[in-house]
Amino acid sequence: MIAIQDLLEAYQRNLDIITLQSKDLSQQDSLRQLPFRSNCLNWVVGHILTNRCTILRLMGLHDILPGVDLERYQRESDPITGPGKGVLTLAELINHLATTQQLLAQALENETQDTLQRLASFPGSSERPLAYWLFFFFFHDCYHVGQTEILRQAAGADDKII
Repeated sequence: MIAIQDLLEAYQRNLDIITLQSKDLSQQDSLRQLPFRSNCLNWVVGHILTNRCTILRLMGLHDILPGVDLERYQRESDPITGPGKGVLTLAELINHLATTQQLLAQALENETQDTLQRLASFPGSSERPLAYWLFFFFFHDCYHVGQTEILRQAAGADDKII
């Protein structure tokens, strides 16, 4: 099993990559769509944020919801093609990600490998050990963080790849 501190550092690394891939991009840049069925950088970052909130709820903690409306970024939601209801700015999304990272760090300080074996679930999922969900959502984080590189270039950055 991965050490708690290593997992926390890995989540932080993903946030750092998102921040670098978003650097100097405008809100309009973050809304640019690829020429095939996919989603924009804004949606990808917001979707990662929704999953970070799920992690916190699985741990029995409060997150940024319901104070921040993330409905637009839920799994299987329609692509974001421009400004509209529920579309947050890229800067807001990254700030909220930083907040959830701090909350996750605080929460993991109080965990041990043993306490991470307690069962947890969220709507539509089966009960699994919390450690399983932390690793599953880290995989999910990585999947979408990998998309940010392509989406940065599609937004017109045309710069050195991180």
